[in-house]
Amino acid sequence: MSYGDWFQAHGTKHKKIIKKLKHLSDDELIAYFRFDNMVKHEPDFCPLYKDNKKCHDNQALNCYFCACPNFRFKDKGFELQERRTLFSYCDIDSKDGNQYLMEEAIHQNCAGCFVPHSEAYIKKHFTHDWFQAMNKVNRNV
Repeated sequence: MSYGDWFQAHGTKHKKIIKKLKHLSDDELIAYFRFDNMVKHEPDFCPLYKDNKKCHDNQALNCYFCACPNFRFKDKGFELQERRTLFSYCDIDSKDGNQYLMEEAIHQNCAGCFVPHSEAYIKKHFTHDWFQAMNKVNRNV
């Protein structure tokens, strides 16, 4: 699955949950996206949920910004770097992120970064429209 395909599918799932929960306040909606609650009530939101597994080793993991607003991707690649194509990167160059360097590709590895998964960050960048919050991520256009 390409980044673009995942991005569209995930945004659609996110939108469906937001629509279902329109009766909740913003704080309640953000709290709903806590990992433990999502595993119970939205098992199809993430493939890791079926194994009760987190993508980030963080006690207070919140999945509202699954996919970070600071992540950038382009399915055809951005540029060539030392014979490798750069497909994704972190726009804030988080010190907790790094890159997967493959023979012909470079992909951002966000596993060590918790920036978008704290409720303080989510509240600061909150919108009911996930696609709006993520408007700089998809560079395929």
